[in-house]
Amino acid sequence: MNATQARHLPLFRVRVLELGTMITAPYAAMMLAELGAKVIKIENPDGGDPFRATVTGSYGPNFVAYNHSKRSLTLDLKTDAGKATFRKLLLISDVLIENYRSGAMEKFGFGWEVIQDLNPRLIYCSITGFGTTGPYRDRPAYDAVASALSGVYGLAVEPANPRLVGVTISDNATGMYAVNGILSALYERERTRQGRRIEVNMLESAIAFTPDAFAHYTQGNTTYGPQSRIASSQCFAFMCSDKKLLAVHLSLQNKFWDNFMKVIEEPAIASDKRFKERAGRVANYGELNAAIAKVVVKRTRTFWMVRLEQFDVPFAPIHTIPMVLADPQVAHLGTFCEANHPIQGRVVTIRSPIRVDGARSDNTPPPMLGEHNAEILKELPEGDGS
Repeated sequence: MNATQARHLPLFRVRVLELGTMITAPYAAMMLAELGAKVIKIENPDGGDPFRATVTGSYGPNFVAYNHSKRSLTLDLKTDAGKATFRKLLLISDVLIENYRSGAMEKFGFGWEVIQDLNPRLIYCSITGFGTTGPYRDRPAYDAVASALSGVYGLAVEPANPRLVGVTISDNATGMYAVNGILSALYERERTRQGRRIEVNMLESAIAFTPDAFAHYTQGNTTYGPQSRIASSQCFAFMCSDKKLLAVHLSLQNKFWDNFMKVIEEPAIASDKRFKERAGRVANYGELNAAIAKVVVKRTRTFWMVRLEQFDVPFAPIHTIPMVLADPQVAHLGTFCEANHPIQGRVVTIRSPIRVDGARSDNTPPPMLGEHNAEILKELPEGDGS
């Protein structure tokens, strides 16, 4: 984003340091950048963020996904020179985000007490896999680990055919909770002028992101499984005659069921005693799904979409990624941002879904490793950083 765009965003003038790799911390820092923060991504000179090289080279799609609108500075925090530069950065920054293992920052000489002494106004956000204490504190953690331990995969994986599918949930949710904590601390700092230590871990973030399953168990002793939520919410996925997929979500309101029966015009389903009431439709979800599927597969997706819209039933085509990019509503919203990196060329990123006063800024392309070294070092104060 250019300076004029950034000036109109809520976090303009907020300076963020990111010591992040992979997803959690980079995602949190990127979301702050989308709201106007000036983010410096500090990377190890030896290859930088591992996500850079998940495909080929040092500018892979995984890195592009979580690192737009930042600047890159290479620092080796194991060296005296690197530590001195980092101290200078801490002095002029508002937020520090890192997702190292517990104890790593202390080994570098930058534990919370040291940071607080250097800059009492700094907000320090530490992201870990399982927290800084407890029996799992030293274990390595990635998305699948947190999703398994938190119960997320227990809600998605069929025991008879165990395989992992779908999107990154625990990593992304953790980044979002980190931003929530950072923003609350920035708000408080306007009054107190004091920084805070924010701690977020992947395990608890994933648990917090799926509260309904825990409420059903603790309040009603009901154990949720892979089909539980979709049965309760009356969500369906169907194959149409043209081999295209369609999603329907009938939710709680009886009007959607009644209108859906008008759409499919199948008296045998509408009059079936098992499906007359919502409780029966939930209890017999498998049978209901199979019965409707036999009807839907007889017609094309376009046929059903016209009728579903006519009768005001919640639906959507199940898009592939290319279809999302071509969807007319997505195009109307301007969801994707295209920019040109001077070396890497065309880069497409996703704009923040948050609009401020009806507007949002363009994203700048993710940085190459150390791309902004000279620029950032010129901004640092004189002295040795002590």
